[in-house]
Amino acid sequence: MSERWIRIILLILYLVGAVGMLLPYTRGWFVQLSALNLFISFLGIIFSRKSKQLSFLLFLGIAFVVGVAVELIGVHTSYLFGHYYYGNNLGLKWYGVPLIIGVNWGILSVASSAVVHRFELNKHLEAFISAVLMVLFDYILEPVAMKLDYWHWSNGEIPVYNFVCWLGVSYFLQWIYQRMKLPEVNKVAESLFLMMFIFFTLLML
Repeated sequence: MSERWIRIILLILYLVGAVGMLLPYTRGWFVQLSALNLFISFLGIIFSRKSKQLSFLLFLGIAFVVGVAVELIGVHTSYLFGHYYYGNNLGLKWYGVPLIIGVNWGILSVASSAVVHRFELNKHLEAFISAVLMVLFDYILEPVAMKLDYWHWSNGEIPVYNFVCWLGVSYFLQWIYQRMKLPEVNKVAESLFLMMFIFFTLLML
């Protein structure tokens, strides 16, 4: 499937999802499809990959393991991110952590890197800016996540420590991505980051 068609499918997916989430009568049904939406986005990232497909899949596996591991630490100890717990709208959980969260760490790593890679920066700067983009996305996502029962903060407030940890984990994944020489210009990944950012910005209003 061509990049153009993958982008069209994802655009339709996020447009329909945004309308469904914004309408009170359909929000409950659409929010339960969040994990499926992320998984389809994940497939879009995979099928649009142009080079080093096997190494790319390996990275996605690493991102999944790292993502689930840090979330397990966060949920069960609060040493990372702060005091929070997951709700019921992100699908299958393993020890209190939805498995789709590991997938999401991979999606965001690849998508944010694609946005920054177009500017041909030093690889260390590219990794850092990509990580900052991931934190910015989380800043937009956090209030929406609580509203949609994705996850909740124990005191109802998002701690600054959460964003500090997000920057650390994001940079670590970006560093691995750079070390594996995987960054590439990818219009699907770029478009997906923009779609996700606008999607959650609309839901935040």
